Order: sequence, then C-alpha cells, then structure tokens
Amino acid sequence: MHIGKKLGIFVVCFCLTAVMIVSSALSLWFEHRVKELRYNAFNVELVNIDEQLRRDIEQLELFTQIYAAPVASLPPEQRYLLEGAWTQSQLGQYLSLYIVEQGKLVPLSDTHSDLNFFQLDPIPRALLELSSPKSGLYLTNDAYFIVSVVPVADIGAVMMVRKLESQQLMNYGLAGLVTDITLQPGPAADDITAKQHNYSADLAVPLLLPSNVLHLQVNFTERAFEQVELKYDLVTYLIIAFGLLLLVLGYMWLRVSIIRPFKHLMLQLDQIDPNATHYSQLRGQGCAELVVMATSVNRLLEKIFLQKERAKTTLESIAEAVILTNTQAKVVYLNRQAEQLLATSNNTACGMPLAQLISDDKDVEQAVFNVMSQQPSKPMVKKIKVRANGPKVMERSISHLRDHQQAIIGTVVVLRDITQEELLTRQLRRRVSYDPVTSLLNRCAFEEKLEGFSVGAQTVALCYFDLEQFKLINDSCGHNAGDRILKMVAKAIQSSVDEDALVARLGGDEFGLALRDHSALAIAQLAKQIIHAITLQVLEHQGCHYRIGVSTGVALARAPFINAKELLKDADIACIAAKQKGCNQIHFYDDKDKELNYQRNAPKWAVRIAQAIEHNELLLYYQPIKSMARLPSRQRMEILLRIQEPCGRILSPAQFIAAAERFKLMTDVDKEVIRKTFLWLSLNEHLWADHCLSINLSGNSLGAEGMVEYIAEQLNRFDIPSSCICFEITETSAIQNRNRAMDMLNRLRKLGFSFALDDFGSGFASYGYLRELPVDYVKIDGCFVKTIASNAKDYAIVKSIHDVCCVMGIETVAEFVENQEIIDKLSDIGINYAQGYAIGRPQSLDLYQKDIAPNTKAIA
Repeated sequence: MHIGKKLGIFVVCFCLTAVMIVSSALSLWFEHRVKELRYNAFNVELVNIDEQLRRDIEQLELFTQIYAAPVASLPPEQRYLLEGAWTQSQLGQYLSLYIVEQGKLVPLSDTHSDLNFFQLDPIPRALLELSSPKSGLYLTNDAYFIVSVVPVADIGAVMMVRKLESQQLMNYGLAGLVTDITLQPGPAADDITAKQHNYSADLAVPLLLPSNVLHLQVNFTERAFEQVELKYDLVTYLIIAFGLLLLVLGYMWLRVSIIRPFKHLMLQLDQIDPNATHYSQLRGQGCAELVVMATSVNRLLEKIFLQKERAKTTLESIAEAVILTNTQAKVVYLNRQAEQLLATSNNTACGMPLAQLISDDKDVEQAVFNVMSQQPSKPMVKKIKVRANGPKVMERSISHLRDHQQAIIGTVVVLRDITQEELLTRQLRRRVSYDPVTSLLNRCAFEEKLEGFSVGAQTVALCYFDLEQFKLINDSCGHNAGDRILKMVAKAIQSSVDEDALVARLGGDEFGLALRDHSALAIAQLAKQIIHAITLQVLEHQGCHYRIGVSTGVALARAPFINAKELLKDADIACIAAKQKGCNQIHFYDDKDKELNYQRNAPKWAVRIAQAIEHNELLLYYQPIKSMARLPSRQRMEILLRIQEPCGRILSPAQFIAAAERFKLMTDVDKEVIRKTFLWLSLNEHLWADHCLSINLSGNSLGAEGMVEYIAEQLNRFDIPSSCICFEITETSAIQNRNRAMDMLNRLRKLGFSFALDDFGSGFASYGYLRELPVDYVKIDGCFVKTIASNAKDYAIVKSIHDVCCVMGIETVAEFVENQEIIDKLSDIGINYAQGYAIGRPQSLDLYQKDIAPNTKAIA
C-alpha cells in the first residue's frame, strides 16, 4: 500500500475518531465542571448565610452584655428609669429586654407586643445556673427568636430577645441564587437534595437549649447555571468543527510536502548501480527529514567506496602485528608491525605458509585450521616465545575472517608483545606472596604452602612468635625503626633454622615457623635458641638502645591427624597462654587443657552467642535468695544465663561468657537478658508485690553508651515497677570504671532501681569504695562463705563486712551457702540473705512461671 493511501486511512480512521472522542470527553468534562461550579456556589452561599446569622447572634449577645451592667446596678424600685430609656431607644423597637429574677422572666418593657410572644416558662435550670453568657435560637408559640442570656450577680440573669422574620432570613441569601430561607424544627440533613430545577440544603444553627432543635432550610435555583451550560455546548461544537477543518488542511499539506518528494527520492535510489566506480549524489527535497535521508545515503555510499583504503590504513597504524591468511594457511597480508617483528616484507611473505613465517611457533598452522573448522565465537589465544630481534613473549590471537555472505575466507593472526606485562605480573605475584618489609612469606602464602608442606610428614610443628615491647619501639622511634627491628627478627629466625623450614610474617609483630619431623624436645630447644637470638637483637636510635622479647606458642601434630589450619589456630592459642606466663616464655598446646580449649572455641562460641541473641534462643535460669530473717520479706532470686546446644545439652556460663567478653558481646548479652527478664515480669503481674529479680551487669555494660536509655526504654515498654529489679555489679568492674559506674548508678537509681555489689572481698575490698557506691546490697564473695564454719579468719572477715554494711544501712547477701552449718554461722552473724545450693539450685525461669504464675498478662 502506498504512503498516500496509508496517510488517508490514518486521517479518516484514526484522526477523525480521535477528534470525536476528544470532543465527547470535553463535553462530559464541561458538564462535570458546571456541576462542580453549582455545588461550590451552593456551599459558599451556605457559609455566607451561616456567618451572617452567627454575626447577628454575636451582636445580640454584645448588646445584652452592655445592658446587663446597668440592670444589675439599679435597685428594683428604680428600674423604671431604665425602662423609659429603653422604650425611647431605637433598639427597643426591635428587641425585648427581660430580667430573670427568682426563677421568673420579668419584661423590662411590654410596649412591643409582637416581641412578647416569647415565653420561657418555666425557665430551664441550665439557664439559671449559667456562669458565662449563652446565645442561640429558640422556638416558642410558632415563632422563632434569637435569645442571648448573660448571668448577673445578685439578680440572676439579663435576657435579650429578637424575633426572626421571614424577610430578615431572605436578606441573608443572594438574590437570583437563593429562593427561600426558612427555619424548621428538627435536626439538619447532611447533603444537598435536588428536586427538578431546585435544590435544598439544611444548615445547623446555634441553639439556646439542646432540647429545642432547629435548623435553617435554604432553597436554591439552578437557572443561573443554564446560560453557562449553553456556552459550554457552543464551545464543544466549535472545537469539533475546527478539528475537522484542521484534518482536511493537514492531509493536503502532507500530500504536497511528504508524499511527492518521497516518490522522487525512491526513483533516485532505483537508479544507483552497486558495481559503478563512481556515483551521483542523491538530492532530497520537500522536508528536512528527506534531505537528511539523502545525505545519510550519500555518506553510506562514500564509506563503501573508501572501506578498503580505511581498512588498510587501520591495519598499518595499530601497535600489534597483524597477519591475514587464506583457507590454506598461507599469508596474504602483513602490516608494518608484523614486518618489523618478523624481519621480512609484505611482498616476500605473501604466499608463504604461516608455519614457515613464524618458525618459533610449531603448532600455529594447526591452530589456524582448528579455528576455521570449529568456528569459535571468541578468538583463540595462546602465549608463545619469539626469538626474532631478541627473545620476546607474545600473545597470539587467531580468529576467522568472513566475507559479506558470512562464509569463512581465512583467518586473522594478531601477535601482541606482552614481555613487559609478564615481568610486571611476576613482580606482583611476589608482592602478593611475600611480606615487603622482611621478604618472608605473608600469612596467606604461608597457609597455602602449609598444606603441601604437611604432605608426607610424620610430624608437623608450628611455632607462633609474638614480639614483646614492639609497640613501644613503634610509638617511640617511628615505623621506620619498627621495620628495622622486624628485619632483624626475620634474619634471626632464618639463621636458626634449616632451608626446608617455612618462615613467615603472620601479622604486625607476629611470625610463624613450620617444621617437619622434629621431636617435641628438639622443637623446644630450637624455640629457646630462636628466643635467645631475638633477645640479642639491639636497635640503636638517637643514642638509645632497645631490645625486644618474644612469646612462643607451639602446636605439634602427628600423621595422619595433621590439619594445617587447625594447627595454626592451636599455636596462636598457645602463644596467648605463653604471654600470660611472662616475657620470653614457651607454651605447648595441650588439647586436654580446658582453659586453652575455651580460648580455642571462643570464636565459635562468639558466633553461637550472636545467633542465640538474633534468634531469641538465650535461656534464663534463676537461683533463689533466701531471707535469713523470720519476718516475711520479698522473695529474691538471681537471674542466670544459659545457652543450649543443638544436641540439647545446657552449657555452663564459663564456656561462653569468656568468649562474649573477648569479642565484645557482653553488652548485647546483657541487653537481651534485661529484655527477657522484663518480659517475664510483665507476664507475671501477680509477682510484682513480693518479688525482686537480680540482673548481673558486666564490666563492658557498666557505663556503656546508651545502656541507661535502653533500660529506661524497656521499662516503659513492658510497664513493670522498677522496684522489682536489682542490678548486680562486681566490685572490680565498679572500681575500674569508677566515674562511668557512678554516673550510671545514679541515673538508674532515679528511675527506682536498686543495686547490689557482687563478689565483695575478692577484688580490691576497699570500704572507701563501698561508702561511695550507691548500693543497697553487698554480696559477700563465696571464697569466705564456704569455709566460714571451719575457718575463724573467714568468719571474722564475713562478720566485719556485715558489721560495716549494717552501719552504712546496706543489707548483706552470702554466696556459696552449701550446707546447714554455714547457714547457722550466717544466722549467728546476722546476715540478711543467703544464696547457694543449700538454699536452692539454678532452675529454668520458665518452670518457675509454670509452677507459680496463676495467670498471665498479654503485652502489646
């Protein structure tokens, strides 16, 4: 179909239809707009009427307040003076003034009988007891009045009345829009109702009495909007006519400016000969697009004729050597770079087999045939060595060459010199594997080589060296001096071991040494030799001499149970134990040592703790704290923390608390314990009156930023009394974080919490600190309590602590109470509370809830 017919169909079927649809939509929109205009005008008029009515009511209230003062000031026998003035005033012609005296309505003047239809008998009690003025509309005797009542001391109230006439109501409305305004009894309707060409709306009015319900009925006419609708219809018809005229003119213009010039351009394209050695440029006319099209075709023809010359120029200018072959793997073209690389010329090389041209690459010809047969989507790349003009490393890339019909006509072989890149890659690999300061293996390379180093060995020993006083040298003398001492240590270790040992720098001041098939005695002797060699190293800096020490951890594994990664971890743990012994010490890892196992499993337990917090898997246990007094007192118990393994075994705190402290997780653990304890208390409201739960705060949480705010937030969230919570802090952590602890304790005390000083006597045991810390309880360390029955010294210590606490008004709690003898001794001393296995063992807090809690309270 020709473009002219397509344009005709487009105009008739699409454009004309679009004009009709737009016109219809426009007509509907105009109708909608007229409807919106009508209702907006009605609503605005209702607002104006309401404002005028309320303004009249406010004016009447103002007049009443003005006349209330004179009426109150005159005695009854002199009111005739005010009556005469009121009768002669203009207000007296429209308003009536009454006095509410002794529960009766007394008119000040009865000259205007039309206003005296107003009756209010009996006067409602609400009006007699008014403390402020009240105004509104009132219906009586089929007449409507505006009434304002102002209370007056001594006499009761003054009331002013104005009768509402139909004409006065009509003055509120806009002429031509409002046809009638009347007052009707009953409540006002919400919506505007329509009846033929008229509309009605109700308007609520201020009422004098709630029982006397009235509303204002306003009737509207829509004749004012008929002219608007007629104008909108005329506009719609004019738009339709104008649109049709534009369609006709547009089609004629398209025929002249596009269809005819396009046919002329197509005739010129048919006359182009692809095999011609030259061509005539096309001429476009009629519109800018056809001119652009003709210009684009002319540029395309120019590119086709210049393509071979440009391809040749491009091949000559690139930096790589390019060789073109035919399907027999014979050379058909070489660029200038290939001529220089292979020391030949294009004329000499053309027709030569590719294998003869690149004699150093034995399989180049077979690679060319493989590319043509397999037709890979990507070039085939390989590294080769070429000795022409000196040895070089080249990257050989072979890809197939196609004609315009996508048939393979040969290959393109590209040779790129990557000699410098290879040298740089080797240097980078060395930097990745070796420490730049000491030239030793780095940690990553050491761990990789350790796997192969362990193969075939009967025993593998790994020594972990951690330098002492290295940070002092770094801080005092600078990093350059620190690098010098690291080099000296590296040489000292290398000079002490054989060549088959692996030596590496594992970290900042940490070194590793791996040995094969050495006995434990030989390893210990070698470690001592290395420690001695390191301690002999002296750094001289600005007239000062510095020495360093080293802690050594050794892990030994025997075949077939050699795990390189675990061995390195064990040596690191053993090094930590060596550091605890002192400087220049050696420690062998022993898997039966519980403390070392805890250290070794600390990362695993840190992950387990984080998962337990995230998945709400921490378990709360409790241990009762018994009052030693005979009088009834609050039931106290300490909240304890447990974690359950997947197999169901409950772990003791010693296995995971150390890991939490090492990896800074105690603050999160304490927050979770606080949250779960507050939640449990909120579910057992019946325990609030006679229970107090003790929660331990770790040294990390004591004074931690945001901890006080978190506790206050949880207190508000669960809405529990703070008197049910006692926080326990250890003596050591309170003294080490003295200022932060004091600030936190004072802030929490303002919230109503109580505090206990845990493990008192095991740390610094200073009564001066006890005097300063705002604690309510002191928990005497169990090391004194458990031997109190057999040790007079411990008995005296416990008694002295209790006596001092009594003077300070602090109650005492004895820990580790394990038998009746201890309980008797504590009773003799007068200890307030006891805690231990003799009182009760730790149990799950959920069991306590199930056994005792009769009801629960849901939380939001």
